[in-house]
Amino acid sequence: MNDEEYMNIALKEARKALNEDEVPVGAIVVLDNEIIGSGHNTRQKTHDITNHAELIAIRNASNKIGDWRLDKATIYITLSPCMMCAAGINESRIKNIVIGATNQDIKTKEVANLILKDSNIKTGIKEQESLDLLQKFFKKQREKNK
Repeated sequence: MNDEEYMNIALKEARKALNEDEVPVGAIVVLDNEIIGSGHNTRQKTHDITNHAELIAIRNASNKIGDWRLDKATIYITLSPCMMCAAGINESRIKNIVIGATNQDIKTKEVANLILKDSNIKTGIKEQESLDLLQKFFKKQREKNK
């Protein structure tokens, strides 16, 4: 599979989050052309601040291979990681990161970029699809709060 095909799978995870009224972010971890972990945001449902898509996918991948070191893996994320998730990616030793949409919050971008400075980062893969899901979610939230 190529980056776009893997990102399509991460987008399926993001759609699960959207259907659960969570911020639609999805992530998968791939090792040797096999998906070893996947996740989507479940923060609201679980009341757990650490249940971001990336951390769930990393947790699942680590459990599957029986090791916290994922240095040969690639993570696909529909939205660039927050500071917490960037630290989790860094600590799990993942060096290859493929991102759909880029978070526009300057502080978040700067800190995440510092944390991931030694990583191979590819952005803009299925960017519009990622943005469309986020815009749909936030539009729905604004309508709910009127």
